Amino acid sequence: MASRFARLIAIVLCAVGALRGRAEEPAAPIASFSGARAMAHLEAIVAIGPRVSGSPGMTQQRELIVEHFRAAGATVTKQPFQIRDRKTGKAVAMENLVVVWHPDRTERILLGAHYDTRPFPDRDRDDPRGTFVGANDGASGVALLMELAGAMPGLAGPVGVDFVLFDAEEYVFGPRDPYFLGSTHFARQYAAGRKSGETGWSYRAGLVLDMVADADLVVYQESKSVSWPDTRPVVDEVWAVAKRMGVRQFVARPGYEVEDDHVPLRNLGKIPTADIIDFDYPSWHTTHDTAAACSGESLEAVGSVVLQWLREQR
Repeated sequence: MASRFARLIAIVLCAVGALRGRAEEPAAPIASFSGARAMAHLEAIVAIGPRVSGSPGMTQQRELIVEHFRAAGATVTKQPFQIRDRKTGKAVAMENLVVVWHPDRTERILLGAHYDTRPFPDRDRDDPRGTFVGANDGASGVALLMELAGAMPGLAGPVGVDFVLFDAEEYVFGPRDPYFLGSTHFARQYAAGRKSGETGWSYRAGLVLDMVADADLVVYQESKSVSWPDTRPVVDEVWAVAKRMGVRQFVARPGYEVEDDHVPLRNLGKIPTADIIDFDYPSWHTTHDTAAACSGESLEAVGSVVLQWLREQR
């Protein structure tokens, strides 16, 4: 499986590089990040409804975002995998999406976000089996990447960028169910390809974007990202950019310690990956995690910092 995926990515990268001169020109790159446009993407995703792994809602969302990224000029590769549902024993089809920008650049940055929603709002005291649409916890990272896509064709410098959308970050029905299935699968595939020599590129660093649209956004430095010696420089760079830009929502001191997709990326994939997350969110895992609890200003705060950080990679 690992070797087949590595060969597929290598073929895609070579083919796209060869066709670059003949490909239709993508839309003009954006000069800045628009929170209003990002918020519109978030609302469109939330309008689909729940997007649980393996569900029709997930399929509809996947089609929407694949079309969006391809229209923006990216190459989108699907990375399918299966899990067996712990309750029913049935196989459930999952699929990560790898969105590739500037495929000829062998040193790369990974920007990750999960695009599934939790099956139920289990922390909702009034309706723990109600409808969960995951506006902040799920849609916000995807919406940010969708808006960021407009700047990627014009990204100068030696570093390429991959957006990776992880399935099954929280395909969790009970306390024993594992988290981070998509990022764990991706990290293992990447590590196997690097070990075998079949993966001809490498990730310099990564960022995971999760819960970044809270209307009352405060982004502290995630404690694991600060404590790991290989990820601390990534944290320092990002928060330094935010300070220079005067983005007040970034606070340069450690906050919560969070288990998130950055853990398997760093521990299994050996990719120095920091987590950008506002974990102080009262609507977390409740029916109140809707677009009304989110803000385009918050998306713009995070998106503008990430875009500038990418532009400064040398």
